[in-house]
Amino acid sequence: LHQHRACYDLFDEARASPEERALRERVHDFDRRHLAAIEGRFTISRRVTERLSDSVGLSSEPLYHPPPAADRCYAGRFEPYVLFPSRIESVKRQELLVRAMQHVRGRGFAVLAGEGGQSHAMRELAAKLGVADRVRFTGRIGTDELAALYANASAVCFTPLDEDLGYITLEAMLSGKPVITCTDSGGPLEFVIDGETGRVVPPDPAAIAGAVSDLLAQPGLAARLGRAGRDRYAKLIPGWGSVVDRLLA
Repeated sequence: LHQHRACYDLFDEARASPEERALRERVHDFDRRHLAAIEGRFTISRRVTERLSDSVGLSSEPLYHPPPAADRCYAGRFEPYVLFPSRIESVKRQELLVRAMQHVRGRGFAVLAGEGGQSHAMRELAAKLGVADRVRFTGRIGTDELAALYANASAVCFTPLDEDLGYITLEAMLSGKPVITCTDSGGPLEFVIDGETGRVVPPDPAAIAGAVSDLLAQPGLAARLGRAGRDRYAKLIPGWGSVVDRLLA
């Protein structure tokens, strides 16, 4: 699924203590020895396959699979909001969307669905920037409520830092919604094609604001990109039967 990222791509060499460096080496050694002993290695995305190769020199096969909420996703209306459904943590970078809302044209708003260690900080930031009325926080919500938020959004914003895969991208596509992501977001870039199934922009609030503004103002464009995203999902993501067959083969 993914590695202990704090010992890999998120490891802060400059600030690490000798004990933390030693721990990283033990984790790397464990992964090299035990993953090498597995005859068939599969990952959830090309990005994780690249990480495994770069970090411990092991090959693997990406094997996409449906997200857990696949059977709950459906397409609805295009209401004037952009949805960011994720744990609210620094690596997910909800801050980019909160800052972008200062520059979004029109009367649309953002919905941050979920909770996490940065929830309070994001609320404070929205208030500080004067966009508290344009950023709505749902806190923890149920799967049916989340499915409805997906279904009726104009777009889904998912701008993490080097994500492993990103079920959010797949759930958005199943809901017929375009995805706004960033050039350094990792896994989502395997599915989101700029101008075809969504928008791929630099991790910059102004660039994100431009993409959000365009999709909020043009529901026809959002619908077209959303349909293309659903078609792309159908081409790339096998059903669980095929996934299990490949694993057992």
